Amino acid sequence: MRDFTNVKRVVIKIGTDTLSSDGGINTAFFTGLAADVKRLRDEGREAVIVTSGAIGMGAGALGIKERVTGIKMRQACAAVGMPLLMEEYRRAFQEHGIAVAQVLLTADVLNRRTSYLNLRSAFETLFLLGAVPVVNENDSVATDEIGTAFGDNDRLSAFVASKIDAGLLIMLSDFDGLYDKNPREHKDARPVPVVYEITKEIEAMAGDRGSEHSTGGMKTKIEAAKIAARAGCRLVIAKGGLPNVIPDILAGKTVGTVFLPKQRLSQRARWISNSLPRGVIRVDEGALKALAGRKSLLPKGVTAVEGEFDAGDVVSINDRAKAVTEFGSAELRLIAGKHSTEIESILGTGKKDVVAVPENIVFSE
Repeated sequence: MRDFTNVKRVVIKIGTDTLSSDGGINTAFFTGLAADVKRLRDEGREAVIVTSGAIGMGAGALGIKERVTGIKMRQACAAVGMPLLMEEYRRAFQEHGIAVAQVLLTADVLNRRTSYLNLRSAFETLFLLGAVPVVNENDSVATDEIGTAFGDNDRLSAFVASKIDAGLLIMLSDFDGLYDKNPREHKDARPVPVVYEITKEIEAMAGDRGSEHSTGGMKTKIEAAKIAARAGCRLVIAKGGLPNVIPDILAGKTVGTVFLPKQRLSQRARWISNSLPRGVIRVDEGALKALAGRKSLLPKGVTAVEGEFDAGDVVSINDRAKAVTEFGSAELRLIAGKHSTEIESILGTGKKDVVAVPENIVFSE
């Protein structure tokens, strides 16, 4: 449960509040983090840091004290803050002879299969070179409107952990774990040291979003735990300000809340599950039942096609599953409700006779 002896890769997600102190930079935290990562490397482990703080640091440099809202303002603050943030990491890790590498991501990188696979190669190369990847969302270009934003670094850290087959994801924030109710409002709130399964009851325990410059909260951490669980990765939420918090977690001490995975999906299944669908394929109940029984999706079971997408894109099926489609939306509209034997006469030769095969279909939890 808390035996992390065999964990070789660790992703450490750091929240905005952990990186700041009294409105300024928490230099002592950066120093301690670098020492902890050096210790991990000496133990034969590899570490990735997923960092927040660029928007908050940029806002501080620009003299903005209120919460930064609006895409343009957040992008501007991130552009100012990211080099300042990386300089803090560079200085701290340089003391231990460790190079840090900036990796800026948008959700679109993970949605596209080719770039998704290239990202893994990039991490592997950085590990071979002895560099520590420092990952952040590319806030200066990512927008919710165009579907390139993760929305928060909690989910981003879980996607990264899933991508690199990490055995442990550590989330450091101003929370010291999950409670059965909001401890800021209820004095009788009790900590939850272990979560074996994320149920509706567990989700109900999550509070609202975080502080002034952050976008996270316990709700987003629960969502991240679901993503990590599908990769067979354990997740620990702990207070970043605790002394020796990372070594204590890896030593198996009861720190924060640990979320345990129930299953481990393949890399491809994880990519499908975590991708933003480009459209929706509506199917009848008979087709849905067949899919649940690990059968292919046939055009005869398709009742409607929503959105515009290409062959090879990830789409939703009745909001119950995601799949890689063998047909683009225009072609699929032509063969919806038809028998597979009619495909050639409608679309010509060289086309598949199924819409999606079982290995490319992943049902939602």
